[in-house]
Amino acid sequence: MLTIIGCGNLNRCDDAVGVIIAQRLQKYLAANPHPHVQVYDCGTAGMEVMFQARGSKQLVIIDASSTGSEPGAVFKVPGEELAALPEPSYNLHDFRWDHALAAGKKIFPDDFPQDVTVYLIEAENLDFGLELSPVVEKSADVVFEKVVEIIRN
Repeated sequence: MLTIIGCGNLNRCDDAVGVIIAQRLQKYLAANPHPHVQVYDCGTAGMEVMFQARGSKQLVIIDASSTGSEPGAVFKVPGEELAALPEPSYNLHDFRWDHALAAGKKIFPDDFPQDVTVYLIEAENLDFGLELSPVVEKSADVVFEKVVEIIRN
């Protein structure tokens, strides 16, 4: 099973890019079914990422980044480089997808994907709003095509 998860906040301009790509992939799969591929829009819910990834062989996560790099830059990163255990807390609002990668492997060692790829697209605008900036929209098209290629293979 290949699981693809888009993360982000639809109300924060470029932060929505992972969710928007996931929604596009859901439409693509509706028209081009692949029985061993599932796509989820997990928004900002890290705990949901952990449970949706469980049982998959391969995982792709798509999200925005804010590293100070050139807006629209696309980074393809192995998941193990980004996995990080959260600080002990009772607050799940701080549990992000990078925490989900580390916690999922620890909690579900035999049932969590070992093959994890993360696509990050550098944001230009993280203000409140509903539109992607043009440079991030172009990068979203590139990442969409890269993930479709993964699906086809």
